[in-house]
Amino acid sequence: MTRILLARHGATVMTGDRFAGSTDVLLGEEGRMQVRQLAARLSTEPLTAVYASPMQRTLETARVIAAPHRLPVRVSPGLREIDHGHWEGLTRHEAIERYPVEYAAWEAAPLLAAPAGGESGLAVLTRARAAFDRIVSAHPGEHVLVVSHKATIRLLVADLLGLDPNSYRRGLDQQPAGLNILDIDADGLAQLVLYNDVSHYGPWHGHTDVDASSH
Repeated sequence: MTRILLARHGATVMTGDRFAGSTDVLLGEEGRMQVRQLAARLSTEPLTAVYASPMQRTLETARVIAAPHRLPVRVSPGLREIDHGHWEGLTRHEAIERYPVEYAAWEAAPLLAAPAGGESGLAVLTRARAAFDRIVSAHPGEHVLVVSHKATIRLLVADLLGLDPNSYRRGLDQQPAGLNILDIDADGLAQLVLYNDVSHYGPWHGHTDVDASSH
């Protein structure tokens, strides 16, 4: 049984309801606090490897958590966040006003539709699931930390559990520095042990990472 501790990065400096999937934004002050709290929670976990998407917000998150374990962070490009194309940096309201037809299609079928220059949910799931499966195969029986993003994590969890991935945005949430735990057996079957848990948050967590669909 391989245990994957799948975490989202902490809150970023991007405030407001903006699309920032492929935009390489940094962690904010609150996000760094959230990550330190998660690192403290996982400090005694028997981790053997740490992986992260190549974005700065995930790399910083992974490095802070990996430090007590003296583990390097391995970059896995397939774990990166969904690319919103020409919606990047726009608020949800701006995207609806400028691209109403495109936005309506994305709302109706987020797994297949995508803004111009961006990725569909299916494209993200295809690359992320391949990366996830490679990690599991490389670490049989081990505990591994994987740091990724809001949309990517929700798509992965939906797929691993056999849920309808087209409802990933409507049915699943993912808080900054949220922790998910999945046990994967020898046949590749997944059991969700913990989902979107932020019980490590301290008393100061009026989080500012209110995002349109993903960071």
